[in-house]
Amino acid sequence: MLCGKLSALWGDAGRVGMLKSLALVMLVSVMGACSTAVVDKTLGMTPAQLYAEAKDEMSNQQIEKAIVLYEKLEARAAGTPLALQAQLDKAYAYYLSHEPVMALATIDRFIRMNPASPAMDYAYYLKGVVTFNNDLGMFGRYTGQDLAERDQKAARESFDAFKELVTRFPQSRYAEDARQRMGFTVSALAKYDVVVAKYYFRRGAYLAAINRAQNAVSEYRNVPAVEDALFLIYKAYDVMGLPAMRDDARRILAASFPDSQYLGPAGEGDDWLKR
Repeated sequence: MLCGKLSALWGDAGRVGMLKSLALVMLVSVMGACSTAVVDKTLGMTPAQLYAEAKDEMSNQQIEKAIVLYEKLEARAAGTPLALQAQLDKAYAYYLSHEPVMALATIDRFIRMNPASPAMDYAYYLKGVVTFNNDLGMFGRYTGQDLAERDQKAARESFDAFKELVTRFPQSRYAEDARQRMGFTVSALAKYDVVVAKYYFRRGAYLAAINRAQNAVSEYRNVPAVEDALFLIYKAYDVMGLPAMRDDARRILAASFPDSQYLGPAGEGDDWLKR
């Protein structure tokens, strides 16, 4: 309407030249704004159409566009089952776009606001997957960094999320995969304790090395790193000149891992520190 009025103003021959000049400037400016105004093509869409459009964008790898559509759906159909599903799909989209902080924030909000949701098992599964992330990225590939050598906060959070899933929803379609991921995570956590214990051992902090290795022994079961931890405890007590405790550690190692490589010649020397 404003664009039309300005056009009429410009065509009025009775106006003075200055007014014409002013009108011309305003006309060009407003006409430009009218021609470049962004039109929201989703205004007439139903929630179902919005969701279908978002899924299409996801299929086409247009993740950012999909996120925008999910947010519109959440706002327009708040509290509906479709809006709740959109919230979880948005969290997954954030995960795919390498934005784990946003993904976790979205998941945690869903868990907090919808404790009785039938999709709660998927929410915990997705939270575990986001924090699991065993891809070390470019830095890790070039340095040869192992998962167990990184900060284990994310691994513990991942384990906790998967544990919540399998405990509360043991029959969930996601439970079996969660159990397998938990096994991998436990192995990584135990290995991390051994990596730290070896670090202390190399620097002569033998008591600190023993304490960290004992943490792996007491916290985790049936993982390879426990064998390494027991042998490290044996070696630390040996270096400290405590034969009784050293022999106890060796007996536990032999009972727990009768075929251990550390019970033969392979256990001699310092090569074990490099394993």
